[in-house]
Amino acid sequence: MLATLMSRFWWILLLRGILAIGFGIVALTFPGMTLAGLVLYFAAFAMADGLWTVFHAFSGRADNETWWVLLLEGLLGIAFGVITFQAPGITTTVLLLYIGFWAMATGLLRIILAVRLRNEIEGEWWMVIGGLASILFGVTMVARPAAGALAVLTLVGFWSIVAGICLVAVAFKVKSVAGKLGAVKERFTARA
Repeated sequence: MLATLMSRFWWILLLRGILAIGFGIVALTFPGMTLAGLVLYFAAFAMADGLWTVFHAFSGRADNETWWVLLLEGLLGIAFGVITFQAPGITTTVLLLYIGFWAMATGLLRIILAVRLRNEIEGEWWMVIGGLASILFGVTMVARPAAGALAVLTLVGFWSIVAGICLVAVAFKVKSVAGKLGAVKERFTARA
């Protein structure tokens, strides 16, 4: 069960959510940050998030046939981080397209995960909301790549905070699933 895997490593979702919220706060608090600083911060954020997600995927691949969805999301984050680190002097437009496509792809993958989780946990709609927010943000970035740097920082900040809050909420939801699954397992073990 995907819920079992996610409940075992709920803290990874929590860390990813906290990282995303932190990134959003930095983007909103320091709007005068240089574009180069934003580029490097985004690269570090995308890579860290991707690495945690890949770890999460591989940790449960033996127990879950849908582990590849998490793996794809993680590899995508790592790829965008590497691309951004390799070309820190990229233009604002290219950076926004990177961020936009990354947000749309990860949003779609989160919605797929939510659909797979709908029968296993309650509150999977948090993942759907986070996924939809990521897709909406990505579409906005791709449609209007020439927006001003301050507007971009504001959008990036709000998107990151919303996505982070959704990940934190999902982390606590799947953590509660671990307790419920443990209680069910104890009942079956006691009967045997």
